[in-house]
Order: sequence, then structure tokens, then C-alpha cells
Amino acid sequence: MDRLLRALLRTSRRNKRLFTLLVDCFFIASAFWLSLFVRLDSLVPLTDWNNWLLLFALLPVSLLVFIQLGLYRAVLRFAGAHVVSSILIGTIVSTVTLVLCAFGLGVPIPRTMPIIYAWLLVLSVGGARIAVRAMFYRFIAVKKTPVVIYGAGEAGRQLATALGTGPEYFVSAFIDDDKAKQNSVIQGVPVVAFQSIYNLIDRNKVDKILLALPSASRKRRQEIIYKLEKLPVEVMTVPGMADVIEGKASLNQIKEVEIEDLLGRDPVDPKPELMAANIKDKVVMVTGAGGSIGSELCRQIVQYNPVKLVLFELSEYGLYCIEKELSDLIRAKGLDTELLPIIGSVQRINRVENCMQAFGVQTVYHAAAYKHVPLVEHNVVEGVRNNVFGTYCTAKAAINVGVETFVLISTDKAVRPTNVMGATKRMAELVLQGLATGYTQGSHGTRFCMVRFGNVLGSSGSVVPLFRRQIKEGGPITLTHPEITRFFMTIPEAAQLVIQAGAMGKGGDVFVLDMGESVKIKDLATRMIHLSGLEVQSETNLDGDIAIRCTGLRPGEKLYEELLIGDDVESTSHERIMTANEVMLPKEELQLLLDALDKACHNFDHEAIRKLLLQAPLSFAPTDDICDLVWSARKKMDIPDNIVSFK
Repeated sequence: MDRLLRALLRTSRRNKRLFTLLVDCFFIASAFWLSLFVRLDSLVPLTDWNNWLLLFALLPVSLLVFIQLGLYRAVLRFAGAHVVSSILIGTIVSTVTLVLCAFGLGVPIPRTMPIIYAWLLVLSVGGARIAVRAMFYRFIAVKKTPVVIYGAGEAGRQLATALGTGPEYFVSAFIDDDKAKQNSVIQGVPVVAFQSIYNLIDRNKVDKILLALPSASRKRRQEIIYKLEKLPVEVMTVPGMADVIEGKASLNQIKEVEIEDLLGRDPVDPKPELMAANIKDKVVMVTGAGGSIGSELCRQIVQYNPVKLVLFELSEYGLYCIEKELSDLIRAKGLDTELLPIIGSVQRINRVENCMQAFGVQTVYHAAAYKHVPLVEHNVVEGVRNNVFGTYCTAKAAINVGVETFVLISTDKAVRPTNVMGATKRMAELVLQGLATGYTQGSHGTRFCMVRFGNVLGSSGSVVPLFRRQIKEGGPITLTHPEITRFFMTIPEAAQLVIQAGAMGKGGDVFVLDMGESVKIKDLATRMIHLSGLEVQSETNLDGDIAIRCTGLRPGEKLYEELLIGDDVESTSHERIMTANEVMLPKEELQLLLDALDKACHNFDHEAIRKLLLQAPLSFAPTDDICDLVWSARKKMDIPDNIVSFK
């Protein structure tokens, strides 16, 4: 049978149609004679030439009707509702033709014979097509990967239909927690309880589990994933219903489980009035617009219809990418926001101020910063210049041109920093706090605020894409320390909360985002390995698939991150946004510190930079010596510092 099926599949489309036509010819003749035999209970009709004449009149008419209805254009393995309706209509016409021909030719037939003929014709012509389709899927199912779909709802059924027509997966079962659906059959696939998965695994009936729960909350998805990750199968998922509705994805696009589902925290819907307060009908500027946070801020901002959006970015390629993406988005949604891509450095106050003045900027989101901890440790002067003086120049420019609102994107690494990056970001916060008290006067002053949060999933330098790549390459997964923990949040949620926090600022506010519970990075790596259907290789499991190796903390890296320096924190009108009351520097003291820091950076005096950062109220507690690569190389060569002075 398999050999015959292979031969039929390999033959030309024309030959397949001809073969099907001959088979249907046989079915029509069989239905005709069987209906007579059943009704008369005799073989006598075979000897009556009038019956043969009636059959010869019936055959061409019936086949012609089936041809006109498109029955032979349909691909048998995809036979569906259209084929069924064609068979029913063709059978009715064939039966009416039988009665009319019998009457016209004067051939007597039993009154119930046409009814029997109609039933036999439907069963044979329709049944043959169902049988061929079933045989085809049985034949190709052997070559497909067996999968189980978790969720027998609408999404699960659509996914099963899509997978059934594809070349990759064969659906062996549905799993559903609804007892009303269990022990039923949907589209020929049994629906079972979760406990049955163990039996399916033992019988090699499942290699992957596909989550078809696009409308489930993140907490619910986390509960299900927690159960599934202990099984020796790969767990994958379909896109969220929001992406499906917006046309960004389709239900049959199988992908890896999102890390957001492992965190189990549902984002809070943004408040439209807060989102629009500093954006709608205003001129908005985003510095660092090509970065991971800056670009997401831009995506959120354009949806609230600013008059102009100034994309300020040092990286030409980063600026090109975000400008092109936003242009496509604006065109697709019919928005009228004017995009202004500007190349420039936040360290050049003249450039920044000219741009703000030329376009009449009213709101600034300052996301430009060097944020990669080891890289800033190796490039101290540039880290201070960009993160501290870049913020200072941008803020002074905003004051000079009368910008209404200035929002600094800060980080949890600014809290009791152990590295230069965190110290510079805390210093940037002090700069804005000092400027807020020293310059903001009257109704026309610039309103400064800072928003502090932890790691964002999918940002440049995030561990998640690194772990995924290492798993695909067969390992090992590398992390710096077995006890290291981090806070995580999705980029869209972080951007939305930044915009909303900026709308609540009164001047000099330090806002802290609720990041949920901190996550142990080793546990995250372990779960990602398990969800890939693999095992962790360890001393107790030498046969495991992926090893986890610790490489040691990098320069300036902390084991644990914090969001608050002290305990003086207050809630706001938004459940995910808090405000912190922390140490500030008066404007005069701040200016003296900045002047000294500027001089030390100008002279590349790393010892002076380190000393100033330690003396400032930053709670800076470095865990390593000075790690700047140029400074270290010069020390080894015993080159005096004053050689590189530009005085």
C-alpha cells in the first residue's frame, strides 16, 4: 500500500485527475447496480439491456457535473468543506438525472432505488477521498516530528490545522486542563489530561510541547512552564494574541518560550493620560535614540502623536535603523509626526543646544549613555565624559532653550555602585538634582526627573540571547558567578513606565520602577536548558547535555543589584512607580566637583578621577583597582601622565 501511495504521489497532476475520474466512474456504476440489487434482491437486472442503457446515459452526465463543480481540481490531501459540498450537489444532480433518464427511456426502476443510489454514491465518492487523505497523513506522519499541543481552545485547533498541512510536525495529542474537554477528540486528535504526557513520552509520541495559550496571563503561563520544564522535551510557544490581532505574527509561527513567561509578571496597562502628557502635540527629543531603550522610547512616543520627534544619536547605523523603522511605522499607521534624525554627541553642548532651539524641543528623554560595565571600566575617561558631562551638557542646553521636561534614564547600578559605570550614572543623577534646585525658577523652568530601573530583556549585552546562542551551539553556558542575581523587565514595559514617570515629575524627582523579584541567573540558565529538552551537565549528571561554567566576576561587577540607596521611598499614583528621597548636592558644591572632574579627565589623571568619585556622595565602593586599558598600559611602560596633557 505504501508503495502504491508513493507511486501516486510521484505521478503528474494530469494522471492523478484521470485516475480519480476512472475511480469515480467505477463508484457511479457500482452505486447504480448495488442500489438495484439491494432493492430487488436479485441479479436479474444485469441481464436487462434497458438498465445498461440507463447507466450509459447516467455516467457522462454525473461525471460532467462533478467536473463542473471542480471536484477534480481539488487536491485530495487537502480535501475540505468545498469538496464535501461538491460531492453532495453532484450526487443530487446525478440522482435527479437517474430519475429523469429512467422516465424518458421508459425503464422501470423501484421508487426507493434513487434514494439508495444517492446514499451509496455519497459514501463511495466521499469515503474514498477521506480514506486517501487519512492514508496520506498516516504516510507522512512517520516522517514528521511528533508534538503535543497544550491548549485545546481555538488557538490550539488553528495550530493543529496549520501543522497538519506542513511538513514538520505531527500532532499526537492535545493537553487541556478543562475536564470537560478531556477524553474527547478534536480534528481526529485526542484531548488528554496533563498526567497522560508521561505515557506519550514513554511511547515516543512527543518530542516537543507547543503552548497554544496566547490569551493566558503571564502568571498562568509561568505555572504551566514550571510543570513542563521538568520533562525531557522541548517546550515552544505561539505568539501572544495581541501580536496576532495586530498582524505582527500568526498562530502557526512556532518560537522558543519567551523569558518574560519565566518571570511570570504581567505588565500593567499604561495610563493614556500619563503617556500623552509630555508627548501629544509637543516636540520631543530622544538622545541615544538608536540604543535598545532609546529606540523603544521612540516607538512608544510616535504612537501618541508628537508634532516632531528629534532622534539624536552618535551612531550613524543606529540612527539609520531607527529612522527607517519609525518612518515605516508612521506611514503604516497614517501618523503625521515629523521625524528629524540628527547625528551628534551629547558631550557637545553647542550641537545639542542648537538642535533643541532650532526645532523648539519641549520634552527630552535622555537615554544616551555607556552602560556596559566592563567596557566602561576599561575606558574610564570616556565613561565619565559621556555619562556625567554628556548629561550635564544636555541638561544645561535644555535649561538655556527653555525645555519643559527633561527625563534621565538611570539604572539600578547607580545604587551603591561598585563600578565606574554605576558611579557615573549616580553622578548624572546628582547633576540633575543640583540643576533642578539651582536653575528651576518660575513656570518656565525646566522640570528634571530621573527614572531608575534594572536590566531589560533583549537589550544589548543581555544574557538571554547569549544563553540561547550557547545552547544552540551545544554549550557550555557561561556566567560570572553561581550566586549572581539581577532584576529584569521587558523593554516595552520599561519604556512605557519611563514616559509615565516623567509625566509625574515635579522637579528633581528620583523615580524607581517596581522590577518584581530579582532572578538568580544560574536558575534562569538552568530553566532555559530544560525548556530546550536538554539536561544540565554536572558532577552528579555527567551524561547531561549542556554544562554551566562560572568564569568569575568581571571588573566592577556586583553579585546583587539594588534599586534604592535608603529606605525612604514613597508610592505614587502608578502601582509600578515609586519615588525615592536620596542625598543631593547643592549647586555650588556640584559645580566644584564637576570642575575638578573635568580637569582630571582632561589630564587623563585616573587616580584623581577615582579619588573624586570616592569623595562624592555616591556610595562608590569599587571592587577592583583602576582597570582602564590605556592607563594600565602606560603604567607598565612607565610613561609619565603629563605627556598626554593638552594644556
